[in-house]
Amino acid sequence: MKSFLHVGCGPKHKDQTTIGFNTDAWQEIRFDIDESVKPDLVGTMTDMSSVESESVDALFSSHNIEHLYPHEVPVALKEFLRVLKPDGFVVITCPDLQSVCKLVAEDKLTDAAYVSPAGPITPLDILYGHRPPMARGNLYMAHRCGFTKKTLSHDLQSAGFAMVGVMDRPEHFDLWAVASKKAISQEELVTLFNSQLVG
Repeated sequence: MKSFLHVGCGPKHKDQTTIGFNTDAWQEIRFDIDESVKPDLVGTMTDMSSVESESVDALFSSHNIEHLYPHEVPVALKEFLRVLKPDGFVVITCPDLQSVCKLVAEDKLTDAAYVSPAGPITPLDILYGHRPPMARGNLYMAHRCGFTKKTLSHDLQSAGFAMVGVMDRPEHFDLWAVASKKAISQEELVTLFNSQLVG
């Protein structure tokens, strides 16, 4: 059975990851900074020393990297690369600043961009972090950096990933990236992307 590291899992489990990971073929290893969510391993994206090098087949990170400071992003992405087996890959999703900034340019900074289970989400929340939890003292929710399709692709390549694909979904204000540790063909990347995100 293959294993994937669910980075910044919070209270979520593999049924809240991707179509590809939510199967019996994948064993989830939950990784988080917060011990109260009972992860399998505790640590930060910039110090994943609790995870052995080349020990997992894949890594999933949903809405985590935007919580890093810009200078921490390369450190975290290199940690992601380090823990992957030679033929491993990552799936990363994060906010898409380009689509969010279109709303800001239309003077809709505090208008609801969409409604989540946590309530209305505004461009201000997407840019800087969800305000209600932060107002209650949960400053882990603060966003400290951001990405566009171009910058996320560049950052993954700079970290050492051999093949990178990034898809933007403007209607959802997010980016989805799949990056492989080893060199693969464009066709193999598309197949990998589809296996994770389409089914």
